[in-house]
Amino acid sequence: MMAKFNLVEMVHECLSSSPEQRFTARQMADWIFETYPERCRQKQERSTATVIPISDDAALITQIVAEIGGSRTRIQRKHPGIKTTEGRPRKYYFTEKTDTVEVENAETEFKSAPSSTSNEAVPLPREHDLYPILSSYLSSELKVYSKRIDERRSSNSRGSGGNRWLYPDLVGMEDLSARWDREIRDAAKEYSDKRTKLWSFEVKLLVNLSNVREVYFQAVSNSSWANLGYLVASEIEGDEAIRELRMLSGLHGIGLIRLDADNPAESQIIIPARERTEVDWDTANRLVKENRDFVDYIKLIRQFYQTGDVRPRDWDAAES
Repeated sequence: MMAKFNLVEMVHECLSSSPEQRFTARQMADWIFETYPERCRQKQERSTATVIPISDDAALITQIVAEIGGSRTRIQRKHPGIKTTEGRPRKYYFTEKTDTVEVENAETEFKSAPSSTSNEAVPLPREHDLYPILSSYLSSELKVYSKRIDERRSSNSRGSGGNRWLYPDLVGMEDLSARWDREIRDAAKEYSDKRTKLWSFEVKLLVNLSNVREVYFQAVSNSSWANLGYLVASEIEGDEAIRELRMLSGLHGIGLIRLDADNPAESQIIIPARERTEVDWDTANRLVKENRDFVDYIKLIRQFYQTGDVRPRDWDAAES
């Protein structure tokens, strides 16, 4: 009797045999092709009766990749322990942990995932490791100069918890006049026209349904002063979390960046932030009074308006 090509169960077997490890659809298709060669051969033979037959092994693997993507909802409905991350490429993994435990582990431990060429475990970053990666992305792809805001450099004058959710992890400045002719820049300076956009970023390793609202409103709280505010996540788990973030963004305007820790240039703005036309200087003043890093940031903005020039060495990721 011909064995059935059961994609859902094959995917489950692949993932559950290596719990917590992340696999792309391509990696799973390769695993299925190597583990079940006879069933794959039969699948290819049956395709000769279709409009577009599968011509060779490469075409078969590509077809399995497409079927995995198309069957994602069915796979997760049958096996709830299978989860996916959003981004390019989407990754699949099996876990017995709850969403809450996953977030707790992400914030306190190193985790492991397969590399792009093998299924061997490699370390994923901690949250602090993401800051220079984000700075590199902002500098090279968005032309935003950034600075780290270290909460340890705060005065905490309001006591324990008084500054909770006050500081973003990174702040940025976009030079709107970077491509202007010198005469135009000088004229804008004399007229005191707007020449910058100020950015604010709250960084997280993992966002899922258990923490999506908490981390979003943390970003709302500490980015309310800026022209543009973003929640930045290395991993975003599940379509429902993305839907929640889109709904919240429609209400509050904070955007979402998916940060690719392995290749910052492949990071993407998933939800654009809604721009505020004016900086909230009263809130910025509160941050200046409490944190020396934010004082340095404001000084750099003032210097830019005074001189009309940006000195990249004063900012993070200057090597970009």
